[in-house]
Amino acid sequence: MEAPQKRSIVIAGHATSLSLEPVFWQTLREMAAEKQQSLPEMIAEIDATERPASLSSALRVAALKWARGSA
Repeated sequence: MEAPQKRSIVIAGHATSLSLEPVFWQTLREMAAEKQQSLPEMIAEIDATERPASLSSALRVAALKWARGSA
């Protein structure tokens, strides 16, 4: 498995760093393209939802659900 990649993204006007494995970054880009959104827009939507864990964890779960066709 490849090591996580850290990226800086501006969400709702503030910069944040996210660390995810490359496969998750790729899946999130595909999700955003399907929704006709930019990656930061889609991440902001996920960030705005109530979640029990970190944003990185929420993004991994969203990517997995989408890949399984249940998102």
